[in-house]
Amino acid sequence: MSTLTDLRIAAVGDIHLSTDDRGRYRSKLDGIENRADVFMLAGDLTRHGTLEEGRAVADELRGLPIPVVAVLGNHDYHSDLQYEIASELRDAGVVVLNDDGVVVQCGDKKLGVVGGKGFGGGYAGKCASEFGEREIKNFVSHTRFIAESWKVALKEIVADHRVVLSHYSPIKETLEGEPHEIYPFLGSYLLAEAVDTAGADLILHGHAHKGTEKGMTPGGIRVRNVALPVLGRAYAVYCLDWPEELGIHPA
Repeated sequence: MSTLTDLRIAAVGDIHLSTDDRGRYRSKLDGIENRADVFMLAGDLTRHGTLEEGRAVADELRGLPIPVVAVLGNHDYHSDLQYEIASELRDAGVVVLNDDGVVVQCGDKKLGVVGGKGFGGGYAGKCASEFGEREIKNFVSHTRFIAESWKVALKEIVADHRVVLSHYSPIKETLEGEPHEIYPFLGSYLLAEAVDTAGADLILHGHAHKGTEKGMTPGGIRVRNVALPVLGRAYAVYCLDWPEELGIHPA
């Protein structure tokens, strides 16, 4: 049973499963209950966001012996079936966040998880603003709405630890390795600003396949890019050991 200082979070994003991948990812999760207390997926669970792919993902995650929390990514929205995919996942026992939060019981501790897909816009000094054409205003206001929703959810949740789960990145440091030209489409500083205001122990995100694993918000909250191509393994395990550095154990 975990204590406050060794609560273990298994995490990965961008698994991009297709219908041809049935059974292949599940085999990599064997014994996950011995390594982690909760499993979190940071979006892009499918390749093209089809309902068949969503069902394949749900089958891979169904019946895992630890709680599973997920958010969707831009690929999961591609076919405009995000709500149907989320429903399939929920039917399989997965908690799917959509700019809200949940409290997960991990042993004798409560873990609060807040988040959703997130969105883009860029980072301080080189970002879009709510000025000009309606399309640009809508782009930025959508991200701002998401960030405000996370801030409210974080302030309302009562737990021993609080983790934010996102697809898009809240900081540019974990994007290092990606072309600078696409940073505005990989995340937004507004996400980090909201989390810094409300407080959290850790932020997990995906989306940046060529990015860097470790970073930190301006307010000092640890950020981890858990995209599968970055991790190079089925998932990573992060051991919350506040205020010491996160222990990272290969899975």
